Amino acid sequence: MLRSFVRYGSRNMCNKRKMKLMLLQRHHKLYMLQSSPFWTCRGPLLHGDFEWQDPKSPEEVVNITVIDKQGKRIPVQGKVGDNVLYLAKRYEIALEGACEASLACSTCHVYVKEDYVDRLSEPEEKEDDMLDLAVFLKDSSRLGCQIILTKELEGLELTLPQATRNFYVDGHVPQPH
Repeated sequence: MLRSFVRYGSRNMCNKRKMKLMLLQRHHKLYMLQSSPFWTCRGPLLHGDFEWQDPKSPEEVVNITVIDKQGKRIPVQGKVGDNVLYLAKRYEIALEGACEASLACSTCHVYVKEDYVDRLSEPEEKEDDMLDLAVFLKDSSRLGCQIILTKELEGLELTLPQATRNFYVDGHVPQPH
């Protein structure tokens, strides 16, 4: 027996953006899961989808600069709450992120400009452990996947190191999915 629950009584859920539940079939059982507030007509926002959306208001905009391995300065417009790793992927900046922000590698290693190091939250022990694997480590080193933009980071400058410890072979660069 399959029962559906539609919040707000809307029958045309997708058009009215009222969908709150997703059905999954696992091991021949049906589970009804209430989705997060990040639900769209095409389904839930996937891991990293938030960073692919433009800011909704000027108050959300956070401008940062990424300096790539060749020294090219790339202006990036993010928004409050963006993860630097996924934002770099949106702007096609060569920040690998082999573990997809699961804090299991150091391939999104960046250098934070000294003026901004104190504005970031303290790194967790897991981040410090992963940074121990990074090559060319500096005092201002952080993992891009752990930097979440706030208004206090307006003007932030991040520099990519000359090399990272690549978990792929033959120079493969993973693409966001």
